Amino acid sequence: MRFLVGFIATVAILIGLFELHEVSRDLNITRTVVGDTPVTVFRRQSAAPAPVVMIAHGFAGSQQLMQPFAETLARNGYIAVTFDFLGHGRNPVPMRGDINEGLTITNALLKELTDVAAAARRLPWSDGRFAVLGHSMASDIVVRYAQAHPDVEATVAVSVFSPVVTPDSPRNLLVIVGALEPAMLRNEGLRIVSLTADGTAIPGETYGHFPDGTARKLVLARGVEHIGVLYSHDSMVETVRWMNAAFGDRPHEEVDSRGRWLALVFAGIVALAWPLSALLPEVSPSPAGASLGWKALMTAAFLPAIVTPLLLWKMPTDFLPILLGDYLMLHFLLYGALSTAVLFYLRKGQPPAVATTVAWKRVAIAAAAVSAYNILAFGLPIDAYVFSFLPIPARLPLIAAIACGTLPYFMADEWLTSGRESRRGAYALTKFCFFLSLGIAVALNPMKLFFIVIIVPAILLLFVAFGLISRWSYAATRHPLPGALANGAIFAWAIAVTFPMIVR
Repeated sequence: MRFLVGFIATVAILIGLFELHEVSRDLNITRTVVGDTPVTVFRRQSAAPAPVVMIAHGFAGSQQLMQPFAETLARNGYIAVTFDFLGHGRNPVPMRGDINEGLTITNALLKELTDVAAAARRLPWSDGRFAVLGHSMASDIVVRYAQAHPDVEATVAVSVFSPVVTPDSPRNLLVIVGALEPAMLRNEGLRIVSLTADGTAIPGETYGHFPDGTARKLVLARGVEHIGVLYSHDSMVETVRWMNAAFGDRPHEEVDSRGRWLALVFAGIVALAWPLSALLPEVSPSPAGASLGWKALMTAAFLPAIVTPLLLWKMPTDFLPILLGDYLMLHFLLYGALSTAVLFYLRKGQPPAVATTVAWKRVAIAAAAVSAYNILAFGLPIDAYVFSFLPIPARLPLIAAIACGTLPYFMADEWLTSGRESRRGAYALTKFCFFLSLGIAVALNPMKLFFIVIIVPAILLLFVAFGLISRWSYAATRHPLPGALANGAIFAWAIAVTFPMIVR
């Protein structure tokens, strides 16, 4: 059975990677830098001069995240340009300023986009016409750029929030919002388009006129949230049609469909971990873990969930040069410490590490193997097709710092949910409690922590994927520590390479 699952998973991974490679086979993709800013140019091979579309990613994103838009536009005859903002992706220069004040960082990001756009306008394949597209944080940046440069023929604002939009500026504005995004973003899209509409705007209706630059439209991309909107078929089709209408061109409508192939690749990687887990060494002669009853488990799960955000509410949490990463590190650390303290109390002071005989050398081997699989098997395709995952040198110390929080959390959590008599559903219960804890934290400090709400789907996917892998690791090693160490490492890595670097 393991061999069959391994074979099917391997085939799925290979098919997915092949299709992802085929998506860009007919494109010329050039990587360069403008100052310190990494830039990528997408265009059709041997194409005639065409309009340039500048594409900007959102908060905690990178230029890889915008590849679906870039490759869709390039295959439809446009020159698409992506880049990494200050502090994001592989850009080594951090953002500077107070994120809550906003204006300083907004001006810095606008200047960077202006510099990259100036270089993009000089590309030899450009026909002189220009458009911009931005997601989330960058929706406001591209709007401001277009307002300062009236020759920008079209603007696409995805998951928009921009207080500076007027009824006729920027020119020809398309607003795209995921139908499952927070209501405030949908309402903002309606507000912006209603500035031009006669009354309240209706999603899907075009208002104004392209020749005089007053065209406006709100699109609700079906069935997607803040990240899914970047892969949505609706988003791609509407963007191409908007550009075609603005520039008067009618190239083919070829739409990127990488979402399903990415899903196939990552499902295959998760599934392949099951047969491979059989190769891990046995660490403990008997299944180790807390084996708590429901009453004790509920206490150990809910108490840290409630106490952690209350203790951190007024505590200073700005000590790392990475936005929100320092808070998440403290949340993981305190949550793990409280969980451990509750477990000590429930076990009447018996430390969990001595509850069974452990072969520590085998623990190290198993943990290293699972960690390497998590980071490399997932990380390489993520870095190529989703977002920047291979860290630049400046982010390596951040991985180590954040691991100081994630490791204690996962060591406590894996022990709580493991054991010969562990309760079915224990893992799901503790993850629910962790999300509850984050929800309380956001409710107590919404201005600083609201972005955590947006990344909840990503955290959920990580819990599901790596939770399965840690369960299979436990079944093979009979000890929760290898899976806990691997999960702590991959979560620290993901947080440190994703959230933007900032100097306050």
